[in-house]
Amino acid sequence: MVVLKKLKASTLMETMVATVLIVVIFMFSSLILNSLFSAQVKGNLQPIKSHLDQLEYQYVNQKINLPYYEEWKTWDITISTTQNMVQIEAVEKQDSGSRTIKRKIHYVQNL
Repeated sequence: MVVLKKLKASTLMETMVATVLIVVIFMFSSLILNSLFSAQVKGNLQPIKSHLDQLEYQYVNQKINLPYYEEWKTWDITISTTQNMVQIEAVEKQDSGSRTIKRKIHYVQNL
């Protein structure tokens, strides 16, 4: 009759401590995942790079005139000429750390 054999059980206090440990570990792991995802979303520069590609295309095809200035979402975009180059500069205007993207175009328009 193995079915009636007594098993050693844990106390209520041990069960509560184990439950609290599991909840704390789950909380820390969810906080870490949340910070990773939010950093990924904030650091995504693909939309501004696509917009700069469009502006470069428009400049090469003579659809925009220089000097050019635009405010796009949270970015200030300027296109200006320096010597024999055209420089596209995008500066983020948020308070928390400013990021800058610079591009140089070596295309010379036929006047």
